[in-house]
Amino acid sequence: MGDPIEELADEATHEGHHGKGPEKKIGLMIAFMALFLALSEMNGKEHQTVALNSNIEASNLWNFYQAKTIRQTTLRTTAQALQLTPQGSTEEGKKQIAAWQRDVDRYETEPSTNEGRKELMSRAKVLEEKRDVNFAKSHAYETSSLMIQLAIVLSSVALLSGILLFAFASATLGSLGVVLLAGIYFDIPFIMHLLH
Repeated sequence: MGDPIEELADEATHEGHHGKGPEKKIGLMIAFMALFLALSEMNGKEHQTVALNSNIEASNLWNFYQAKTIRQTTLRTTAQALQLTPQGSTEEGKKQIAAWQRDVDRYETEPSTNEGRKELMSRAKVLEEKRDVNFAKSHAYETSSLMIQLAIVLSSVALLSGILLFAFASATLGSLGVVLLAGIYFDIPFIMHLLH
């Protein structure tokens, strides 16, 4: 009669190599789902980061836009006020009013620097669109991750309970999660539309 610990180790090794029933397949399915879960989580976080950065950049541009608007309004008001005074009728006053008006016009649009109000608004709207697309993808990846996580849980229940119905449900849910993951990754409009 041998050592009981060695006998248990030999039995575990023997079962591990040959596997009993569907346990090995379920374990393999869990491993593949864990791989796809990692990919889904990684892509979701990447899109979330891009969306947050785009939101910050858009906010900065809108702040710059607002500052330009305040400067523009201040110069316009100052120029109008100077026109109403006797100094506004002098040659020097007219030159100053014209200089302020050029600044007002430059604050409105400045293609050379891309920092006029018109250009700032356009750039901010592009960043907002980028933010919205990336937030939508991030949420879609979260949905894919949820489906795959639930599939892993169902597989674990199948392993522990021996009830194969859980394994079939897991395979179905996991497959849907992976299809969703692929649809998001390859930007398939039908999949993206389903998630909105």
